[in-house]
Amino acid sequence: MSFPPSPRARSGPRRRSLLAVAPAALLVAGCSAGSEDPGASGGSRPSAADRARARAARDSRELAERYDAVVAAHPKLAERLRPLRAEVVRHAEAFGDTAEPSPSPSSSGSGAPAASPPAAVPAKEKDALAGLAAAEREISGRRTEALLDAPGELARLLASVAAAGAAHVYLLTEARG
Repeated sequence: MSFPPSPRARSGPRRRSLLAVAPAALLVAGCSAGSEDPGASGGSRPSAADRARARAARDSRELAERYDAVVAAHPKLAERLRPLRAEVVRHAEAFGDTAEPSPSPSSSGSGAPAASPPAAVPAKEKDALAGLAAAEREISGRRTEALLDAPGELARLLASVAAAGAAHVYLLTEARG
């Protein structure tokens, strides 16, 4: 025996429709609320991701300046270090660094000193390369730690640049010995 259809007409969505759409609506609401909440735009304080991105850009910019100082002190290393420095500059740009990078000393003959010189460059080439490798290793480690708390895309970028930094350490240590 089948039941006759209800005499009253249904208005509005059916229960099955609501149950099918509800999870998607919650997901969209959660995603949009989470991206605006930490102050991504117009907030008084930058989000943790923005701070991590700015720090990574600053680290790359300072590392490029350190490469410049080593090349200025040891011009024979210019050819060997040029590709690594260029990659460090690209890393800074990938993190959103808008500061104009100082020109590489090997590309211009001006030799004008930087506004804030990085750490003193050792007199021996071997020690200068070891200093660069140590700086790359430290920054790579810092980025590896930062990626644990970073959102998806930034975490992938931090991981990629940290891996490149580890490769730079290898190339710098192999180049000196």
